Amino acid sequence: MKKDLQKILLTADSADFTKSLSALRKNSGGIAAFDAFSAEGKKAAQIIRDVTKQGDKAVSRYTQAFDKVRLTPAQFKISAGELKAAHKNIDKKLLASIRQAIANVKKYQQNIFIGKNKSFGSTGIKYSPINRIGICIPGASAPLPSTVIMTAVPAQVAGVKEIAVISPPRYNDSIHPTILAACYELGITEVYRIGGVQAIAAISAGTKTIKAVDMIAGPGNQWVSTAKKMVYGKVKIDSIAGPSEVLIIADKNSNPAYLAADMLSQAEHSPGSALLFTDSKKLAKKVLGEIEKQVIHLPRCRQTIQCLKRYSAVVTFKNLQQCIEWANEFATEHLEIQCGKNSRKVAGKIVNAGAIFISEYSPVAVGDYFAGPSHTLPTGGCARFSSALTSNDFIKSTSIIEYKKDMLKNSADDIVRLADAEGLGAHANSVKIRFHQKAGQKTD
Repeated sequence: MKKDLQKILLTADSADFTKSLSALRKNSGGIAAFDAFSAEGKKAAQIIRDVTKQGDKAVSRYTQAFDKVRLTPAQFKISAGELKAAHKNIDKKLLASIRQAIANVKKYQQNIFIGKNKSFGSTGIKYSPINRIGICIPGASAPLPSTVIMTAVPAQVAGVKEIAVISPPRYNDSIHPTILAACYELGITEVYRIGGVQAIAAISAGTKTIKAVDMIAGPGNQWVSTAKKMVYGKVKIDSIAGPSEVLIIADKNSNPAYLAADMLSQAEHSPGSALLFTDSKKLAKKVLGEIEKQVIHLPRCRQTIQCLKRYSAVVTFKNLQQCIEWANEFATEHLEIQCGKNSRKVAGKIVNAGAIFISEYSPVAVGDYFAGPSHTLPTGGCARFSSALTSNDFIKSTSIIEYKKDMLKNSADDIVRLADAEGLGAHANSVKIRFHQKAGQKTD
């Protein structure tokens, strides 16, 4: 193993350094969704077509095929009794932690919310919450109540009235009770034990059992991401979120054990990408040593090592400025900066990142569970043009225009000229007619 992990070390003085970095960027960022023309992409499209045409019947068939669970349409929805029982039986200390996380996220999302109507004289903007959304909660081997919090709370802050949760039946042919308890705590009563492409198709198109939504949010595997991409346009989506990523910028004074632990926390997602950018070769070697020591104690050791070898690297640059420049090129999901007193200065130079974690006491886990910002973040380089999920994603804006007679009269000539220039006579006439000009009469 030691020899294998040494291969993830990449130094600035090595041959084809830039080429290797570019290949790493492409490799770590290209696993979010299947290509539409691949066998998997075509299969996803077929599932969506089947569910759109056949509704609940197709959902049941594909759930049995992929999740090995036989469900009738009447069994899709989790009953009120099941939700209540899950909440009643959850560990009380865990429930307290969930409640505190909800409070933190709610406060942050309220602070950044922009959804207040504004007027600017004759024009303005009206904000309205999206009426109905669907939230994807992955059916991983461990329950993910944090994803319920990080997607539902921003929507609730925005004023969304209807929230439907979908999650595959991977726990005793149903959904893990911790997820159900989190839904109950948030007042979410519409929860369906279906997942994958068939679930995305069902909530985007609607079936006899499941009402269609206006937006889909939340992460998933390549199948889910591919399906979200395919239904975009019929519904809004938050993003095409791929496997988890962390990129750490660290200087020679950073703690190797912390850095290794933070890299492993993302690599264990399987798939997951973990990168360390540093200007210290000495630190890089120490971090590799710590990774080798720590990884063997992880319950997902084998999978984590594979992710380290396929999607991860410890990279040494000539200076910190190069680390910063390449970090902006990678535009990673999570960016940690552990450069001591210079951490904030380095953070100020980062323009492409889903979330920035400053100081050695701000590991990604703080953002994943507790700090307040949503952990639903752009991946695969999408931080170049995309942002973290917030309460502002769950509103839509409507432009308001209110002209008085004299205002339109003062603007009439300009509007008519522009309409005439485009050959749109009816547009021009809609202004002229209000001031008793003949249809077709041109303005000098």
